[in-house]
Amino acid sequence: MNQSESKYFNTAVKMDLALISLLKKKPIEYVTVSELCETAGVNRSTFYLHYETIGDLLDETARYLFDGFLAYFGADTNKISLNLSECNLGELNFVCDKYLMPYLTYIKENKEVFATALSNGRSFGFESVYKRMFENIFNPILARYHYPTEDRKYVMMYYLNGITAIVTEWLKDNCRKPTSDISRIIQQCIFGLSYN
Repeated sequence: MNQSESKYFNTAVKMDLALISLLKKKPIEYVTVSELCETAGVNRSTFYLHYETIGDLLDETARYLFDGFLAYFGADTNKISLNLSECNLGELNFVCDKYLMPYLTYIKENKEVFATALSNGRSFGFESVYKRMFENIFNPILARYHYPTEDRKYVMMYYLNGITAIVTEWLKDNCRKPTSDISRIIQQCIFGLSYN
């Protein structure tokens, strides 16, 4: 990364962190560019050099949070994506507490940004995230389970949209339910209710 790219990245991170900080205090409708710049320690002209609107910054901030998401997973869970074609089929179940709890914890800890993005009709770059996930993780998994190639995108969208809908409702409820309950609900929706 050259000095110019480094400076741009540092400014973007400052702006992302400033927006996250302000969203913990008030709704986005009340956040001003001046406030963002003061919190980030940058000039107004710097804001407009990088963004046209606060909504543009919101999109970038959501992407910034997604980039940090993998840090919530342990090293053993990150390694699985490297050997999808050889691992035991039992290891390919990503709808379990091992994967859902870090995901839900991350969402809850950053609920202000995610709830704001949802309420403002933002996709937070889900399309590109899902595309990468589909190509690198889900498609190889579905191949291992012998799903027809032409059906795979439909199967994955069923799961992803269902999980996203549950998380959206949870965010609307200010994440009041414990993450363990949401994880259980997601698993019950996918695998069915088990009676013990």
